[in-house]
Amino acid sequence: MARNVSQADAALKAGKWQRTKYVGVSLVGKTLAVMGFGKVGSEVARRAKGLGMHVIAHDPYAPADRARAIGAELVSFDEAIARADFISLHMPLTPATSKVFNDESFAKMKNGVRIINVARGGVIDEDALVRALDSGKVAQAALDVFTEEPPAKDSKLVLHENVTVTPHLGASTVEAQEGVAIEIAEAVAGALRGELAATAVNAPMVPAEVMSELAPYVSLAEKLGRLAVQLVTGDSGGIKGVKVVYTSARGPDDLDTRLLRAMVTKGIVEPVSSTFVNLVNADYTAKQRGLRITEERVSHESPAAEAPLESIQVRLSHVQSKFAGAIGDGGDIVLEGRVKYGVPHLTLVGPYEVDVSLEGNLILCRQVDQPGMIGKVGKILGERNVNISFMSVGRTFRGKQAIMAIGVDEEPDKDTLENIGHIPAIEEFVFLEL
Repeated sequence: MARNVSQADAALKAGKWQRTKYVGVSLVGKTLAVMGFGKVGSEVARRAKGLGMHVIAHDPYAPADRARAIGAELVSFDEAIARADFISLHMPLTPATSKVFNDESFAKMKNGVRIINVARGGVIDEDALVRALDSGKVAQAALDVFTEEPPAKDSKLVLHENVTVTPHLGASTVEAQEGVAIEIAEAVAGALRGELAATAVNAPMVPAEVMSELAPYVSLAEKLGRLAVQLVTGDSGGIKGVKVVYTSARGPDDLDTRLLRAMVTKGIVEPVSSTFVNLVNADYTAKQRGLRITEERVSHESPAAEAPLESIQVRLSHVQSKFAGAIGDGGDIVLEGRVKYGVPHLTLVGPYEVDVSLEGNLILCRQVDQPGMIGKVGKILGERNVNISFMSVGRTFRGKQAIMAIGVDEEPDKDTLENIGHIPAIEEFVFLEL
């Protein structure tokens, strides 16, 4: 559109050489407003940045962190259309967006603005666009979609000399059609395995960029839930109250926690149920089992932190624990974790600070804080050929009580665990599967 390629091609094929007529405009330094910042809109923004454009975007549901990562500025609808030299539409057609680009909208735009619509034809009032083109308010339009498809043969919009049109070719490439087919097959197979699904219509909708950023925290959330439920005694009457606390430097609008909540639910429910939990049925399964999950955000002190989360804490209330050391203030089972170097770590058990990678299996021991404990436990495990992958000790006060967290590759047999429990200074222990 900017270089009049379509018109110049038609003219040359008609035997006309009109170099002076088809002088275009450059994209470098121009402001592009991306209206709808989903999967396609964000990809357009990336490419526009590569062309030297300044990108602003409007989408009431887009997380600010995704826009920030791409280098786009999220603004209001009116600000976007008022500042833009080019406007690219990528929004769905809903009652709220139907004919949202109308006479009133065009009046707020710069004179000579250029509009691209590859979303849905109905978001533009086509009669209003013709008027804007005739008046010069809109210099050019490039349209791949129309209110009625195919449009009427005598459509003033299609025949307008300043309009470039194509017959809804957006996804019409060999590669795109093959890619869609593969993506659907992989999404179905992944969903059946309970994996992350970015496109499930009745599951938390998570853009690919956010999914990539949250991936290690998704794993952390599930493992914290899986550990927490294993600490509950069988006579607790079932888990009813779960509180998930997120510590983050980001604002409430910059972090969507629905995916994390779903994975905490998955971690809690699957180890104690025959139900196979995935992102689609997680909330329903929790409700069906009477599991009430609440969420809380705690502001992190470092607003310059790049990570989306500082920590995730899972608290189970009104239950008895088979490991008293996991009971925090208020009588809740408390576990907290962080992501370090891309790997989930357990960093808090009850009041005890630890630091262990959440891989393999875990033995927690609460003992009197005294020298030689690591050696005694390690000797027992070594004699039974159980490999220790990591070990961390956390204590409240020197010489009082401490928790030893031991990562093991194999599950120790019953005798080995009992031998650990027979060490005089050890007050309790528990084996947890990850």
